[in-house]
Amino acid sequence: MTASPRSPVSVDPYGPACPAVSSRAKRALDLVVAGLALTALGPMMLLIAAAVRLTSRGPALFRQERVGLRGEPFTMLKFRSMVVDNDDSAHRELCTRQLLGEEDSSAEDGVYKLEDDPRVTPVGRWLRRLSLDELPQLINVVRGDMSIVGPRPALQWEVDLYRPEHLRRLAVRPGITGLWQVSGRNRLSMLEMLDLDVRYVNEWSFWEDVRILLATPSALLRGDGAR
Repeated sequence: MTASPRSPVSVDPYGPACPAVSSRAKRALDLVVAGLALTALGPMMLLIAAAVRLTSRGPALFRQERVGLRGEPFTMLKFRSMVVDNDDSAHRELCTRQLLGEEDSSAEDGVYKLEDDPRVTPVGRWLRRLSLDELPQLINVVRGDMSIVGPRPALQWEVDLYRPEHLRRLAVRPGITGLWQVSGRNRLSMLEMLDLDVRYVNEWSFWEDVRILLATPSALLRGDGAR
């Protein structure tokens, strides 16, 4: 009697990246670090908010829907670094070419980001260089939308262009910092960034989060391609 062929195994790309105990430890680290950071940096965040409001038209905070854990949407917070009602078509075209693996002639000196982006305000340029525009995401961490360490929060249209293997990065909460930030930041293409995110998820450990967290300040001070 001939055995019937076995059905293909369905692999869930959003499957757990770590055991439940480790997941709780990661969440505890998030709450401790975010709480301490908000307490210590609160006065500076108020000054940044005032600088953004006084130097350009629009609110201090920028809110945008991003894709979170298991593909669920959430509202991400940042200090506004661009003029309001800006046209993102050039940036979107650049990112689309990279996600499709097409050669990008505008990536000069290894920097995969729009150079001299006219949408960015003078204060916003300074905030971006030091990654201070990311500080409001500490509130997202406390809310449970994000983690301190994890993949960069993606836009839905970016996720729609992912290769199947890159959906694995959605198995964890997105992070303020991550493996790609301490591995070259904007000197990496988007596909290289996604590959690093998948590697982070598949090799996740609590101590790897601690290592990335400790490596982040020196990466920021070096610049590592930040613009």
